[in-house]
Amino acid sequence: MFFKNLTLFRFPATIDLSELDAGLAETRLKPVGPLELSSRGFISPFGRDAEALSHRIGDALWLTVGGEDRLLPSAVVNDMLAKKLAELEEREGRKPGGRMRKRMKEELVHELLPRAFVRPSRTDALLDLEHGVCVIDTSSRKNAEAAVSEIRRALGSFPALPLNAEVAPRSVLTGWIAGEPLPDSLSLGEECELKDAADHGAVVKCQRQDLQSDEITRHLESGKQVTRLALTLDDHVSFVLGEDLVIRKLKFLDGAVDQLESTEREDLRAELDARFALMSGEFRRLFAVLEPALKLSRADA
Repeated sequence: MFFKNLTLFRFPATIDLSELDAGLAETRLKPVGPLELSSRGFISPFGRDAEALSHRIGDALWLTVGGEDRLLPSAVVNDMLAKKLAELEEREGRKPGGRMRKRMKEELVHELLPRAFVRPSRTDALLDLEHGVCVIDTSSRKNAEAAVSEIRRALGSFPALPLNAEVAPRSVLTGWIAGEPLPDSLSLGEECELKDAADHGAVVKCQRQDLQSDEITRHLESGKQVTRLALTLDDHVSFVLGEDLVIRKLKFLDGAVDQLESTEREDLRAELDARFALMSGEFRRLFAVLEPALKLSRADA
């Protein structure tokens, strides 16, 4: 269950969670109705058949937003609508107006929805209660905001704001591959994205590349700046940090995973519990390194 992409929000560390269980129960995921396009609500982090709607280890809280979406491709609707319109025109000898076309399309959608396939989804969230950080397992800002909205719906109030840096992230990332010292425990990976400072300028994407090579230096000398950079935290975690402060391609390396293999567990829940404990601990180490380096602002500052 390791998270793969991290979109981060800050919230006051003093937030009241006394009504969390009741709020989660009230906002539990309900099956999508026959005439609904989608449904959202909380499910158990351990799977839809489990009862617990949250899981906490110390100051790390694990929540999961579940979803059900009916798959009704617009191409299918438009194709069937075109056939119905053609039949109507042939029968009555005239083209239906815009209002009738709209009504026919709505009737068609209502007819097809109950027969549409339902696709389940889940979005996991980690709340670091000590540092006031909400981590959503997605690189999509839209999906992350939707998950935060569900948490807000459950709690009644959740003043979480997107992560913000007091310095320009691209200037920090550019400095790191230009030779400025990296924070302790961080080292360069082999991937980066560089952009020309001018709007609509050149974009260079590098993979499996020595980021301190002459080729990269020439790009920097031409005025390009780093907008995404691959980094490694010790030998535990590798990731790509973007100027949007989204962490992508998060991967737990042997140095971290070896800790899991050293302990035997009897069931899947115990395995997931151990993975969450490991992941939350590694995230805290990573955030403790990035927070001062990027001068990340606090929600209660």
